[in-house]
Amino acid sequence: MIILVDMDDVLADFDGEFYRRWNARHPERKIVPPEERKRFYIKEELPKEHSPFVTEINTEKGFICSLPEIPGGIKAVNEISEMGNRVFICTAPLDRYENCVLEKYEWVEKHMGFEWTKKLIITKEKALIKGDILIDDKPDIKNEDKAEWEHIFYDKPYNRHITEKRRLNWENWKKVLNL
Repeated sequence: MIILVDMDDVLADFDGEFYRRWNARHPERKIVPPEERKRFYIKEELPKEHSPFVTEINTEKGFICSLPEIPGGIKAVNEISEMGNRVFICTAPLDRYENCVLEKYEWVEKHMGFEWTKKLIITKEKALIKGDILIDDKPDIKNEDKAEWEHIFYDKPYNRHITEKRRLNWENWKKVLNL
């Protein structure tokens, strides 16, 4: 089985690091707490005048490299791979990619080892990638209806409004994937 696993907010805690930096730099600008988020993109939860501050944080040099691991994710992905599945990290770059793309490779090597960098797919068009399953937190993936894979949600507050798809976290993945 080919299993594609998203990186940001599935293996790497993008939102957690963003919130940490936001609160340190802009304590006077209150934002929606992670557990109350209704939208995938944090910018959509904030007043438009905050957008430049969001971009400044998540595109700065060192941001992607500094993301902490989502607890249990790397262990689970290694186990899924050891079960004989072909596992790839399938992640989208930020629109302003100048630091993002290289740092995704650096993050994977640092947290998962060099061999996993050979299994890293960076694309804006995940639907073009062949696979049986995509584990992703994003509710709406472009051209998903044309994809070969089944989209299984990595459970987040902003995707809970969709109830007709399977969802998992790194505690229940074996049961959800039937592995």
